[in-house]
Amino acid sequence: MDGGELKLYGAWASPYVQRVRLALKLKALDYEYVEENLANKSAALLHLNPVHRKVPILLHGDRPIAESAVILEYIDETWPRRFPLMPADPRERAAVRFWCHFGSDKMFPSLTAVIHSADEVQRAAAVGEVRENLKLLEDEGLLPRRRFFGCEKLGFLDIVLGVDAHFLRGVTEVAEVDLGETSPPSPAGYEVRSSPVRPGSASPFRYDSRLPPRPPPKDFGTSLGRRRLL
Repeated sequence: MDGGELKLYGAWASPYVQRVRLALKLKALDYEYVEENLANKSAALLHLNPVHRKVPILLHGDRPIAESAVILEYIDETWPRRFPLMPADPRERAAVRFWCHFGSDKMFPSLTAVIHSADEVQRAAAVGEVRENLKLLEDEGLLPRRRFFGCEKLGFLDIVLGVDAHFLRGVTEVAEVDLGETSPPSPAGYEVRSSPVRPGSASPFRYDSRLPPRPPPKDFGTSLGRRRLL
């Protein structure tokens, strides 16, 4: 393997970690996975990422790479011929990076806010923000009723927003909320029904084996409640 062996430090409930795991799987790259307890971070984690002190961290040989979006680009540039993730056109790459920031800065925080709401008023506001974000993606043409985000080929943006969609499933199951008519498409291993999510109803997502195993909703909710993702 170019540059040495791969080791990924992560936490199972983190969508940011799942992004990296999915990219490694699509690239057919072997790696060692180290599960971190974010309530009691290991000395290795603190040494490898002294700035942010969080996961994911990809160790390639003796070189640590932090931040999920940075890791994804590193993987794609290091193994460009293995299932290319980024488009070749510079403008398209810029658009992908823009919407990846949207996923990290707006979409994911709005989902975690639903779980962390202190009362029904806060939860209603958080659900409203999730709906607004989904509507924005739809208005920009990124949520058509087709398999991938904005195109016909699985790629970088599908990993980022698709894993957020997978996380959305856990939020709807744990919080029992209705996120409205707008649903994410089915990139990166999801199939989505056209019907909205209703409290107590079956999830609109069907899990696909290309993603790492998804923990039970109870464990997922417990992890979120303890804010282990931070």
